[in-house]
Amino acid sequence: MQAWVPLPSIHADDWIHPLGDEWQVSGGRAAALRVGRYGVKLLHIHWPDGDRDISVRIVSRVATRDRAVDLANPGGPAPLNAADRALFLRPTVLIPTDGIVRQTAYDIVAGAASDEEKAHLLYEWVVEHTSRNANTAGCGMGDIASMLTTGNLSGKCADLNALFVGMARACGMPARDLYGIRVAPSRFGFKSLGANSSLISKAQHCRAEVYLAQWGWVPVDPSDVRKVVLEEPPGNLSLADTKVEAARKTLFGAWEGNWIVYNAGHDVRLPGSTRPPLDFLMYPQAEAGGELRDSLDPNTFKYVITTKQIV
Repeated sequence: MQAWVPLPSIHADDWIHPLGDEWQVSGGRAAALRVGRYGVKLLHIHWPDGDRDISVRIVSRVATRDRAVDLANPGGPAPLNAADRALFLRPTVLIPTDGIVRQTAYDIVAGAASDEEKAHLLYEWVVEHTSRNANTAGCGMGDIASMLTTGNLSGKCADLNALFVGMARACGMPARDLYGIRVAPSRFGFKSLGANSSLISKAQHCRAEVYLAQWGWVPVDPSDVRKVVLEEPPGNLSLADTKVEAARKTLFGAWEGNWIVYNAGHDVRLPGSTRPPLDFLMYPQAEAGGELRDSLDPNTFKYVITTKQIV
């Protein structure tokens, strides 16, 4: 029996500081590792064959704060280093940057005079043309070429935000998905955009960033605009609704600090596993006898994630 649990791994001075992880393992051994080109941090737990008294308890502490970029006033951020620029421009298995992805992106940004304008046009296109599908398993797969080819632009955050990321990369702008989990209620009046219980086993959420030379990493989340449309009470709001307009304006350039990020990884190979790489690591994973358990079913998999806010 093996398990792999994502740990918070991204530090950014202006909005998130991981403060460390602790764990206790019953009947096995565990090690914190960083894997792959994205440096995905995870706890790898291994239990001996035949041992039935197996469990692990992990506590991660993270400091966060609300984040906003003043797009009206360009700053002087440190330039993105060459390695990170190359990493966050490269395609992944499910996020290609050629073919229909590139053509769609080029059509959207035609005539744009700057990267900031291009990024905003891509964001608005995703908001306008996609929809949130409540029946999508987990957070979706993020197979953006299939979405564009079939014309089925519905899904959840790993689908809709991946569309933005892939098209931004296709236009030459470094961009990345950030995979994490909601940990606190929204203080800004959006019931649908927060963790409204201490039990957050199904509160996973990914966000996106695009690197713009005059501002650095800029937060965006078109998928949460679509979440407001579908789920914000009373539900099924129009894009013209004042709540939707407020979310749409805010979520290009700002995030609320009620969410933590684990990693920005893709095509993640789990150490010790013979199975193909994961598209991303946002949920705990486990294998028994080489058989992968259903990470989207915490009841069958028997894991619980809880949150406690310390102000």
